[in-house]
Amino acid sequence: MLFEEYDYMNQNMNWSGGRPAPAAHNGDSDIRTDFTTLGLQYMFDRNWGAQVELPYDFRHYTANFGGGSTSWSTIGDIRLEGIYTGFIPDMSAGVTFGLKLPTGNDNHDMPGILDRDTELGTGSTDILLGGFYRHTLNSITPNLYWFAQAQLDVPVLTQGGYRPGVEVDTSLGLYYQGLSIGKVKITPVAQVIPTLRTKDTGSWASGGVNDPGVNPNDPTEVDSGYHRMLLSPGIEFDIHPVMIYADAEFDDLQWSKGNQLVAPVLFKVVVSYAF
Repeated sequence: MLFEEYDYMNQNMNWSGGRPAPAAHNGDSDIRTDFTTLGLQYMFDRNWGAQVELPYDFRHYTANFGGGSTSWSTIGDIRLEGIYTGFIPDMSAGVTFGLKLPTGNDNHDMPGILDRDTELGTGSTDILLGGFYRHTLNSITPNLYWFAQAQLDVPVLTQGGYRPGVEVDTSLGLYYQGLSIGKVKITPVAQVIPTLRTKDTGSWASGGVNDPGVNPNDPTEVDSGYHRMLLSPGIEFDIHPVMIYADAEFDDLQWSKGNQLVAPVLFKVVVSYAF
C-alpha cells in the first residue's frame, strides 16, 4: 500500500497545567505546521511486513513580545518499521518495531528565536515499539468493530545537548462497516487518543543551562512534557483500490508542564492505494 498523509496543526493557545493561561506567560505566540508524509507498507506474507515513512514538513513560527517570526520547510525524521501479524489467522492482531532516524533539520535559526522543541527534526535516533488489535462487536450489532493500538517512542541516541521526552501514543475506537453508496464503501470511525510525553532534558531543553532566561533549578520554568486525550470523529471512503480517510482531533483534556502552545483541533487526511 502506498499512502500520502497530510496533517495540519495550529498551536495558538497558551496552556499551563490543566487550563488555558495568559498569552503573556509564553515566549511563543503561534506555531502553524503542515505535515506531509509519503509512506509505503508492504506485506511479504500473512505474517511479516515492513513500512517506511518519509515526512516533509512546513512550519511558521511567531515569537511573543515582538521577538520576530520565521518560516521554513524540511525533510522530517524518517521512520522504518517491521510488522508482524502472525498471532491470529485473520491478521487482526500485530506488533510493530523499528527506528526513527535523525534526518530532519534540528538547527534551523539556532541559536536564534527557536527552542529545540520547536524544530521539525529532533536530532535523535528513537526506538519504536507498537501493537494493535481489532475485533468484532457483532453481539451488539452487525458490522460494528472495536480497535486498540499503541506505540512507544524512546530516544536512545541524542546530540546537541537535547533529549526529547519519551512518548506513548494510544488509541481506542469503534468503526462500522456495511454502509455504501454505489461502489463506494463508507466507514465511520470514532476514537479517543490518549498521549503521554515526558519532559525534555539536556542543556538546550527548556529549563536547561543554555535556555536563556530560565532558571534550571526551578522546575516550574520547564515548559515541556504533557498528557492529553483527543476525541476524534472520522470517516473512510473505500473506492478499491483507493481509500480516503479524514478526521478531526479535538484537544478536550490536556495537562501541560509550564506554559505550552496547544492546538484546539488537529486535522488529518490520508489517501492510500493498495496494489
